[in-house]
Amino acid sequence: MPELPEVETTRRGIEPHTLHQTIDNVIIRQRQLRWPITAGLAQKLCGHVINSVQRRGKYLLLGINGGTLLIHLGMSGNLRMVDANEPAAKHDHVDIVLSNGQSLRFHDPRRFGAILYTTKPAAQHKLLASLGPEPLGDDFSAERLYQRSRNKKCTIKSFIMDAKIVVGVGNIYASESLFRAGIHPKRTAGQVSLTRYQKLAKAIVEVLNEAIEQGGTTLKDFIGGDGKPGYFQQTLAVYGREGEACVTCGKPIKQITLGQRSTFYCPKCQKS
Repeated sequence: MPELPEVETTRRGIEPHTLHQTIDNVIIRQRQLRWPITAGLAQKLCGHVINSVQRRGKYLLLGINGGTLLIHLGMSGNLRMVDANEPAAKHDHVDIVLSNGQSLRFHDPRRFGAILYTTKPAAQHKLLASLGPEPLGDDFSAERLYQRSRNKKCTIKSFIMDAKIVVGVGNIYASESLFRAGIHPKRTAGQVSLTRYQKLAKAIVEVLNEAIEQGGTTLKDFIGGDGKPGYFQQTLAVYGREGEACVTCGKPIKQITLGQRSTFYCPKCQKS
């Protein structure tokens, strides 16, 4: 599933081609996504200028006068810029045709993604209202993590993957961040000290920034807004490396399941 770095990579890829462009047409080939695309969407968007291209968590937000288009890439979707005359391929469900002769094309084989429109402030939308702070924003801090974790009985990995605590720390990046901070993924969140949370918060920011700089993590079929894959997978320290030597101590990486998700860690570097 595209996570925060992949979505941010997409945002940065499409922004130069969409910002300040007028929407000339919206071609909808498949309405049945995670939530059906509402009737009349094309009429609401056509003729408007895209005045902002933002991200909140895993959602891309295209702002026009009077409303916001929310786009979620689902499990395997992507957005990319194509020539407006390029024929659509299978699973190319929506084209947003722009005045510069390009189209913002939404591709989603599994149809778990979403394209929603709201006239209310985006922050008030039900999908965004309860989200925690952005890990790369000013509201994110070790102190906030520490305070929110008091009396929490869940594992530290589940805690940092909770979007109400902090957005965008998906499965891959949670494993990588915990490794850098030297914290075992099964450790109880409420038992982690402030000092350890300071290391963890720093690791989360570093891991996400590095992933964004390298274009996200290509594990199956993620493609950025420029049509290119990400490369952060090449620098993963623990995720997907069960049985391989730890890059720090040489011990074999272990895999366990937490919250029905594959979790990777070093038994020596992450003892507690």
